[in-house]
This record gives sequence, structure tokens and C-alpha cells, in this order.
Amino acid sequence: MAAFEGMSLDARLAALDAELSGLPGVLVAFSGGVDSGLLLAAAVRALGPDAVVAATAVSPSLPVAELAGAARFAASLGVRHEHPRTDELSRAGYRANAGNRCAFCKTELVEVLTPLAASLGIADVVTGTNADDLRAGFRPGIRAAAERGAWAPLARAGLTKDDVRAAARRWELPLADKPAAACLASRIAYGVPVSAAALGRVERAEAALRTALSDAGLPVRDLRVRDMGEDVARVEVDPALVAAVAARPGLLGAVGGFTAVELDPRGFRSGSMNELLPDPVRYR
Repeated sequence: MAAFEGMSLDARLAALDAELSGLPGVLVAFSGGVDSGLLLAAAVRALGPDAVVAATAVSPSLPVAELAGAARFAASLGVRHEHPRTDELSRAGYRANAGNRCAFCKTELVEVLTPLAASLGIADVVTGTNADDLRAGFRPGIRAAAERGAWAPLARAGLTKDDVRAAARRWELPLADKPAAACLASRIAYGVPVSAAALGRVERAEAALRTALSDAGLPVRDLRVRDMGEDVARVEVDPALVAAVAARPGLLGAVGGFTAVELDPRGFRSGSMNELLPDPVRYR
């Protein structure tokens, strides 16, 4: 990515447009987040809405609220929005939840989206992976998607996460400041088996706690309920809110379905589960 050092946002967006503008059509793996949302908007700018399809995979790992938001955003751009079902839970490697879980998830995703795209006469399946994701070093899903033919225009154009948000604000996209919303499986500690029941428990716990915090005058931006195994939940909130939540431990009672609930004193950290892997390099 050294070739993009020192380039302005305008130059990177021009590079993104160049990546997309020569395509006859494109299917965007649209999670509902800001990265794939910006990519979807860029594709519409480059190709027009009739040449672009958004596809949001539906499975137990997708929070229900995310699908509604994704549908609204796709509709605002005037693009066709598909909701294919993926079945990552049918893959033993995904259920086992080792450090390479994301590889099985992305394999399932691309193997569902590729024939969908082909049925619509589209050859290119693209993802919202950005340049920072490539530098992060621990992204087994990126490699799995690339090996199956999906590619990442944002990363190719050198767009970082900050670039993505800046561009989304420039284009006045409603998801410009949307908090990160990783899949529900990312809440389950590696080594703890993933199941539909476990994913549903985490989703319900987060929704209940978010409501409880809001009702208590502590609206939270980034919130995670992590399933640590052995019926223990670890809660991460915005670092600025940790002290306030710690002073009112009764709020954690909103987290149902677990025997024990603890507050992480360090607050929310994207990818915090990776900290627990003894040898993350082996999963790169």
C-alpha cells in the first residue's frame, strides 16, 4: 500500500472510481456497514444504479436490526437489493470457532454470492475490505474471499477506514458515522462453539443492555456482550462510559441468559477477542 502514501482523499476516490468504472456490472457484498455502504455508493456513482446489485447475506449471525437499515440504504441509492441466505453454521470449521472462523464464513458468503451474481449476468463480486484491514495482519476471511474470486476496490484504491468515513460524510451518506457492527459470531470467544442459540443469546443481551443504558441516561455508541464460555458474559462499552456503568452494576442485570456478567474495565476494542489467541499469526 506504499504507493498510496501521501495521496489525497480526492486522489483515492478517483482511484476507486477507476477501479469500478470499467465494469459492466457489479454485485456488492453489503453488510449494512459504512465500508460496504461507501463502496455501494461509489459503484452507483461510477456505473449507475441499474448496473449495481447489493446483496446482504441473511443468517443467524446478522442482527435483525442491521437488515432493515441495509434495506433502507440500498433503496435510497435506487439499487436492487438481494437477501440471499447463507448457512455458515453448516460448516464444521465455523461452528468449531477456532482462530480461522472468519475464513469459513467468507467462504460460505462468496460461494453463495458468486452464483447469485452469475444468475444476474454479473461477473464481479466485491467486498468492503479497506486498506487498514489489509494492514491489520489478522484477517483470515479476507484471504478466503480473495481465493474465491471476490475482490476489494476500497483496498485497491488505498482507502483507509478514516478515508471511508470522510468520503461518506462528503457524500452525505446516512451511515457515515455508524458504529462498527461486526457479525454476532465475533462476540463469541474462540474455542467456544458457535450455534444459532448462542448467537441469538448475544443479540438479545446486547439489545436489552443498550435499552437499559439509554433509559438510565447513558446512551452507548459501541457495545459488545462477549460470550466467554462457561456461561460468562463480558460487557464492553465506550471507554468514556466504563466508570459510570461500573458505578451502577445493577445495569448489567439487563444481560440475560448468562450465569455471570462482568464489565471489561478497558472498554470497547474492535477485535478484542483476537487478544486471547495464543498464536494469531498462524491464522493469517
